Amino acid sequence: MILVVLRSSLFAAFQLLITPVFAVIALLTFPLPALMRYRIITVWTRWVMWASRVICGIRYRIVGAENIPEEPCIILAKHQSAWETMGFQLIFPPQVWVLKKELLRVPFFGWGLAMLSPIAIDRNSRRQALQQLVEQGRHRLAAGFFIVIFPEGTRIAPGKRGKYRAGGARLAVETGTPVLPVAHNAGLCWGKNAFLKYPGLVTVSIGPLIRPDGDAETLARRVEDWIENEMQQLDAR
Repeated sequence: MILVVLRSSLFAAFQLLITPVFAVIALLTFPLPALMRYRIITVWTRWVMWASRVICGIRYRIVGAENIPEEPCIILAKHQSAWETMGFQLIFPPQVWVLKKELLRVPFFGWGLAMLSPIAIDRNSRRQALQQLVEQGRHRLAAGFFIVIFPEGTRIAPGKRGKYRAGGARLAVETGTPVLPVAHNAGLCWGKNAFLKYPGLVTVSIGPLIRPDGDAETLARRVEDWIENEMQQLDAR
């Protein structure tokens, strides 16, 4: 445990050191095209992921990488920790996230996040948020971005199951865009709001594309069934 505390402290210090620097770099990228901004700003992510592996001993493997399409799609994924918000940037093509707008107010981190063209919604205004999701989502897809959505809406502890929302499925149906379901067990190494980071192997399992046939509720159930069934397989391993 002492080693875990020391490693986690060193990792936190590393993040604290590089984040303000990259926040300034992110702000300076404002005049550049969105995809170019993305590639520059996510260098921060690569450094943090490198540190999580070298300092904390968190490695990852991908199952189903062949299912990632060349054309932009909507990624609906399990959400357990902050790990996947960074790990996905290394695994998938350029992407934007649907997130709560309060995150953009976080000093340094939020400033850089704002430059990545996220869809920042007000979760207290559900109807307006859904309309914003569809309108801005359509624009981001046309610009060549994948869209990452966590349908449970918040981080869920390993072994638990949250309530799946149909917003991402509705976006898929409205835009005719296929969905890529993703399961993973990052929470075993990097817990929700946890300072301590434990060494281990994160498995990211990517399912086959699900076509947006039928209504949003039916599509949402199909996605939920695949993710939760796959989570059971990951937990069993």
